[in-house]
Order: sequence, then C-alpha cells, then structure tokens
Amino acid sequence: MPVLTKVQSRFQKERPLRGLRFSACLHVTAETANLVRTLKAGGAQVVLCASNPLSTQDDVAAALVVYEKIPVFAIKGEDRRTYYSHLRAALDHTPVITMDDGADLVSVIHKEQSQLAAAMIASMEETTTGVIRLRAMARAGALKIPVIAVNDASTKHLFDNRYGTGQSTIDGIIRATDILLAGKKVVAVGYGWCGKGVASRARGMGAKVIVTEVDPIRALEATMDGFEVMAMKEAARVGDLFITLTGDMHVIGREHFRLMKDGAVICNSGHFDIEIDLKALRQMALKEEKNVRHCVDAYTLPGGKKIYLLGEGRLINLAAAEGHPASVMDMSFATQALASEWAVKNRRRLGPQVYDVPNEVEDWVARLKLASMGIRIDRLTKEQETYLSSWDVGT
Repeated sequence: MPVLTKVQSRFQKERPLRGLRFSACLHVTAETANLVRTLKAGGAQVVLCASNPLSTQDDVAAALVVYEKIPVFAIKGEDRRTYYSHLRAALDHTPVITMDDGADLVSVIHKEQSQLAAAMIASMEETTTGVIRLRAMARAGALKIPVIAVNDASTKHLFDNRYGTGQSTIDGIIRATDILLAGKKVVAVGYGWCGKGVASRARGMGAKVIVTEVDPIRALEATMDGFEVMAMKEAARVGDLFITLTGDMHVIGREHFRLMKDGAVICNSGHFDIEIDLKALRQMALKEEKNVRHCVDAYTLPGGKKIYLLGEGRLINLAAAEGHPASVMDMSFATQALASEWAVKNRRRLGPQVYDVPNEVEDWVARLKLASMGIRIDRLTKEQETYLSSWDVGT
C-alpha cells in the first residue's frame, strides 16, 4: 500500500491528528489495520470495531491489540447483540472523529448518544449504503455532525467499488461454491459502480451476464455495454447465480424465489443483509440445511427445488473471502486518512451536512498511485491552461 505508506510517513513527522480521539467502524482486515496504524502515526488515539458481523479477520484484530496497542471490538461471526455492544464500546471512547462503513456508528450516535455530536469534528463514510443513509438524514434535517462522503470520491468508487468489489465478489463466490462461471447465467442486480465491476468480471470469466435495474439511465448504459437487461421477474426464471449490489432492501424476494430454477445460487455484495428477503425465504422453505459447504446454506422449497444462499446473505466478498486487494484499498484508505486531516484543518467552518472529498486530496492520491505504478502522465502547457480558462479564442 505505497500511497498509504507515504501518508503514514508524513503523518509520523507532522502529527496532524495529535491527541484526537478516533472511533472507526470498519471491516477489520489487514488493509484496515494499515489505515488505523496511519491514524495512530498521525497522533490519533484510535479504537476500532467491526462494521459487519462476518467481515472480521480475527488474527488481524488480535495483532492490532497485541502489537499496536489499539483497542479492537470485533469477533468474526458475532451475533447482533454483540455487534451493537461493540459499537457502543467504541463510542465509550468519546470520539471527536468517527470512520464508518455503513453509517452504523453515526446512527447509534444520533439514536442513543446524541450528546457526543456537539464535540464531534466530523465522520468519514466509506460505503455507498452509508452515504445514502447520511444524505437522507441531511435532507430531513436530522444530521447533527459534518460528514465527509469518502465513498463518493473518484479515488474510491471508480476503483474500490468497481475493481475491488468486482474481483473480491467473484473471489468469494468461487471460494464458497467452486462454481464454474463459464456458460452460467449470472444476474447482476444493480448497475452502479459495484454492479459494473461484478458484471464485467463475470463476463470476463465466460458468464452470460444479465443486469436488472430500476434506473433507466443505468439500464441503458448496461445495454450499451453489451449486457442483457431485463426485469427481475424475467431474470429469476433463467438465472443460475444472482448477486445483489444495490444498497436497497428486498430486491430479491418471495415472488422471485418462486420463479427460480432448482439449484439457483443467491448472494449479496451490498453492505447490509437486507437486499435478499431472508425472512421470506425461510418462511417458504420446507427445509433449511446449514453449511452444506462453508458459507453455503440450502433451502428446499415446495416442489423439492433447492436454492443455495451464500454467506448468510451478508457481504460475500468478506464472508467467504478476504475482501478487496490491498492495492486498491491503498487509494481508498489514503483518501480516508487525508479527508480526516482536511476535516481537522477546516473544523471551524464545517456544518452538519455531507461534504465531498476536496479535489486536491483526490489529485494527490491519484498522482501518487500512478507514480507507484511507474506511470507518467503529461502536464498542460501554459498556453493550454490559458486556452482552457478563456472564452475568446475560437475558429
């Protein structure tokens, strides 16, 4: 992670986060460990909790505690009660900055511990689902703290969401099922940046990819990209593998389960486990078989057909695999660290709304990433800069 290492080196010298209390609610992985080590190098007092019950790498959590002396509240496979007790433990740190992946930490602050909001500088939000929730709070006038939409940064969603989710989702599915994608009909539910990444990687492995959408522009884009686009009711009849990537709830539900063929595989790569209507699936099932393979549960429906659910409907790339490769998280987490520094420097002029990551942060991260890859790009000449900023030069 060369870009984050560069940030860490500067933070070690300048200590821009000296004495500030951070509570981070993120997937506890090796890549995240490098982010919290960077924050600590900058002088922050950091605690970490999991943002998903199945995404924790226990060895990483233990190493952070033992070797870095960073408190971690996370256990892979923790139940809902333990998960929320860990969120509250992280907030006992009385943070002035939070980092969220799904807005759970900010949600608990607003619902249960609103007294923390007055002293908070900002929160960093890492994922699409979280940004959706926080923008809704801002529109409703319910947001009490400034939020930086790290997910919406180009150095995050164009790479992390598309290439990271694209690769790690397929990785998780293959690890869980040993499925051969070539020749299979794979249904990508949603064609945002994550959906685009999964669809392109599945096609690259020989799958016949179908896209379902509710957004006409995205549906048209998927069509122009060469994918078959149809409504979910149609896709449900023909799909072999279904992957939800929407950030919304119940995009695969009771009516779709009825239509699916015997042996259909369903999984989720959105943040929360609500994209598939799991309650409806369990109500319909005559029989539920847990762990027919690692991270695979079988549901027998009336008529004898089976539907296979991967990773309990949670993030398949972290439930069954290791999440995104470090080289793409390098950019996302460098952007996270620098956005935190920016929030600290600009704390006096930030109000309770959702802010984009500044362009100067994005440009710095992108240029350093290119340099780490040995890639050079051109620079505008003075003449070109003048032309682009003028209006009086024409034919």
